[in-house]
Amino acid sequence: MRILVTGGAGYIGSHTCILLLEAGYDIVVFDNFCNASKESISRVEKIMGKTIPLMEGDIRNKEDLNRVFERYTIDAVIHFAGLKAVGESVEKPLEYYDNNIYGTLVLCQVMAAHGCKSIVFSSSATVYGDPHTTPIREDFPLSATNPYGRSKLFIEEMLRDLYVSDKTWKIVLLRYFNPIGAHESGTIGEDPNGIPNNLLPFIAQTAIGTRACLSVFGDDYNTVDGTGVRDYIHVMDLADGHVKALDKMNTFSEVMTINLGTGKGYSVLEVLKAFEAASGKKVPYTIAPRRAGDIAECFADPAYAKAVLGWEAQRGIDEMCKDSWRWQSNNPNGYKESNS
Repeated sequence: MRILVTGGAGYIGSHTCILLLEAGYDIVVFDNFCNASKESISRVEKIMGKTIPLMEGDIRNKEDLNRVFERYTIDAVIHFAGLKAVGESVEKPLEYYDNNIYGTLVLCQVMAAHGCKSIVFSSSATVYGDPHTTPIREDFPLSATNPYGRSKLFIEEMLRDLYVSDKTWKIVLLRYFNPIGAHESGTIGEDPNGIPNNLLPFIAQTAIGTRACLSVFGDDYNTVDGTGVRDYIHVMDLADGHVKALDKMNTFSEVMTINLGTGKGYSVLEVLKAFEAASGKKVPYTIAPRRAGDIAECFADPAYAKAVLGWEAQRGIDEMCKDSWRWQSNNPNGYKESNS
């Protein structure tokens, strides 16, 4: 089987490429590199000892996508391509709706035109909005507190409508929580453009001295220490969830919606302490105001993923932090040195 991985040069996409290749799938990576580097795929090729077809283009451009489907026979798509920063989505909602929703619409149109009707979609726990209770199950009410989350929610609805109209589609919606960590080799990892929007790259860059101080957004939430609590999941466990979804896809007779998380929440300060232990570095931080769209607590009930995919997270917070530190200390400027 040949899998098209949209956004495959990005953080989660590049790690998933490794496990897809290990599982015996052929892959084609499609990316516009707006928040990714070609170097990540070069390094995946070195890790795996294989050449990976890489095509540059934008999911909003039918000509770009048609080029891929005309050149390769694609059996299924894992769809990672999308803008993903909560704060930025509040500032630039139209960019998020254009890129994420319209881009997915065009992708599905091109897939259908070429007879490819299997898709694993990279959704998010943000579709649960501000949940009344935790842990979060798949049948919880859906809402969103920011445009990023709303874009994921709209895409989920669009894909469900697509299935209702044509039951030959195979669709899996993976709602994942907070990916952190890096490949154990320390050669690929998270390398955001500009100021990181996610916690771990910010902690890691502060630990290595690239940034002077970590901003902790809010210390007045109703949590264990006042800082936000999230379900952090190792990126390789998350990648494994995508491969297992692909493996099981043909056994499903409905749109499958599955949480990928560990079932355990950690506060920002707990993650900070774990990272300091893993790196041996003291990470200076200051308390900043809450960010628009953030919620107090969010962690998964992962039981359904185990039941239908046979999947559960294998790595704990200490391993996540060790792997993040290995990547960051080996690559203080991310992929940029290799691109210069």
